[in-house]
Amino acid sequence: MLVSRRTMEENQLTDLTSRALELGLALGFDRVGVAPAEPTPQTEFLRQWIARGFAGEMEYLVRRLEERVDPRRVLEGARCIIAVSLALDPEVEASPQERSLGSVARYARGDDYHRVLGERLRSYESELRVLAGRPVRTRSYVDTGPVQERAYSARAGLGWIGKNTCLIDPELGSHVFLGVVITDLPLRASAPEPDHCGTCRACLEACPTQAFDAPYVLDATRCLSYLTIEQRGAIPEPMREALGNRVFGCDVCQEVCPWNSRRRRRVPPDPLGLRERLAPRSEWRAPALGWLLELDEESWRRATERMALRRSGRRGLLRSALIAAGNSGDPSLIPAVQRHADGDDPLLADHAAWALARIAGRARCPQ
Repeated sequence: MLVSRRTMEENQLTDLTSRALELGLALGFDRVGVAPAEPTPQTEFLRQWIARGFAGEMEYLVRRLEERVDPRRVLEGARCIIAVSLALDPEVEASPQERSLGSVARYARGDDYHRVLGERLRSYESELRVLAGRPVRTRSYVDTGPVQERAYSARAGLGWIGKNTCLIDPELGSHVFLGVVITDLPLRASAPEPDHCGTCRACLEACPTQAFDAPYVLDATRCLSYLTIEQRGAIPEPMREALGNRVFGCDVCQEVCPWNSRRRRRVPPDPLGLRERLAPRSEWRAPALGWLLELDEESWRRATERMALRRSGRRGLLRSALIAAGNSGDPSLIPAVQRHADGDDPLLADHAAWALARIAGRARCPQ
């Protein structure tokens, strides 16, 4: 039987792609897919999104904008992007809404996912070279470089980008960690996952600050995750009550998503223990606000060692904890708040004064 050269090349491409995907799964990732290394409508939209002021203080997005739009500017000769995901343990539940406890986004309660996935992606890069049997150019990122992981994860079939702008896997939900490997390997692109949001608006309606300008469009400057993590200055007073007891991040738009229900989530086995390394530390499941407000620089560094929580800095964490203390109305927190009101940091003093006034107001008008 005669076989054309083109057919042979296509068969080799399919075989190489299959082995590359199997390798990713063998390294412990839950999902692996391939996207072309080229701009997409999603990455192109970043220009408009920034122009509308939705990026706030995230100037790093502007500095390497063209690379974020076109990954071929990141790695010369790039042909595809391998996208991977790892689901958070579905047993990691939302923080309780007790007034003396703070709330931390689920993804940030354990070891830093940048480190855990980043180490594994570097192993993936090495193994891809062995697999190809030739020099292979690669560059990997876990939310650490000028690549829009969500856009390429969606194009690679790992899920779809929902109205809440999160990637949603139809089986794993949206509580997933994403990573990418840009490479010059010629691999066959995976089929994208269709959008399954339909007419649902649960995430848009549940947002505490109405941060969605439209479905699929988030105004980061109104998002509580942005305000508690990325913003370095004062949190605007109109946003403070909506913060509730959140001290780092916000999960509301994911908590209300039907695709995150227990009934739907079916997390694969974790033989290599990647999920285990990301398990919540006991003190961060629902940190006591009194404890947070007492953290000095040294104790904060110890408590957040190897954690993504360091992104906000101690000052940012204290700023949010002071607002949470005010929203709690808990008079037992007054001494800790007062110390910051009397302190040398004007940012913390301002937020402490607001918290003291709110606690006093809540005491006069019990709910």
